[in-house]
Amino acid sequence: MQNAQTTLKPTDLGGVAVAAAPRPFVHVLADTSDKLAGVCSLLEQRFAVAGERLDAEAKLSEVPSAIVIRAELRDVDNIAAIKKRAGKLAKAKKRIFLLEHTSHVSVSQAYALGATLVLPGTINRARLLAALSDPPDLLAAASRESAQADTAVETAATAIASMFTSVTLGQPLDVNATREAGRQIADRITRHGLTEWLMTVRRHHEGTYQHCLLVTGVAIDFGLSLGVGRADLERLYSAAMFHDIGKAQIPLAILDKPGRLDAAERALIETHPAAGYTFLKDHDGISPEILDAVRHHHEYLDGSGYPDALCAESIGDIVRILTISDIFAALIEHRHYKPTMPRAEAYDVLCEMTGKLEKALVRAFKQVALTR
Repeated sequence: MQNAQTTLKPTDLGGVAVAAAPRPFVHVLADTSDKLAGVCSLLEQRFAVAGERLDAEAKLSEVPSAIVIRAELRDVDNIAAIKKRAGKLAKAKKRIFLLEHTSHVSVSQAYALGATLVLPGTINRARLLAALSDPPDLLAAASRESAQADTAVETAATAIASMFTSVTLGQPLDVNATREAGRQIADRITRHGLTEWLMTVRRHHEGTYQHCLLVTGVAIDFGLSLGVGRADLERLYSAAMFHDIGKAQIPLAILDKPGRLDAAERALIETHPAAGYTFLKDHDGISPEILDAVRHHHEYLDGSGYPDALCAESIGDIVRILTISDIFAALIEHRHYKPTMPRAEAYDVLCEMTGKLEKALVRAFKQVALTR
């Protein structure tokens, strides 16, 4: 890393005076001067901005509304410098990591360091500003209750990050931590409903992590609406947390690709249920029902699914519930390259999947999709 520079102040960035108020205060951390100046220049017209190099002495005194970090997380010195600032980082409502080197390990590392959102790839100013700016309805929701929901999201995202890292590095999985994260989501949704959970997840996450969090929330609320018992609810949220773990073996460039996948990419994506099952089957504490759901959440009643082309009588109840939740979550998730599908429209798509999904469950799902 280069030699440390003096901490940048709002009036030091490119000679442009940036008023500290009433605009929100954003603090930028980076591992080089070029990266620091680049991020600050993107933000200074919209926010009050200050920044510092990671190899400088930490000088953040005021708690910012958001912290943006642009650094190479394969560098152990950068990781150590971020950890030294952990106490101050935790006080910021948003902690956005910009990663140029995109891999499951780097993304997982960012969440382990406290990220609330990771934006991988080339920096996109519009996406970064959108991530930092709260729409009016979200501002109104940024209350104590919302802060508690954010904590549940961060706990679950950290568990998912740990799962993906375990697969990538071939290490044992912390099954209990994942189950505990699912329990926290269940508690949150039981108290405050599905809509708040969906809103909070979309505010903080994109891509595969967002999808896993949405599926878990939808599956929990579906189970609650059906009146399933405590043990079945635990199986359901555990299966939802684990269901896409096999995607850790698929490059992010394919997982988050905008537009349609080609045949080879689609074939690779379709390996993830079996890969997840293979990774999980030798772990203690994962029941056969959960393993079944991980392997078969893309199976359809008419036998047209994958990986085993199961038919109706071979598909269990937890799998049927998880499949509906998975499809619905995929339809309503937020992607920067396409608009979010309204929940009513997503439910119509489920209704049109005649012969593939259990009609009675789809009908029962209506209140989850539209009103909860």
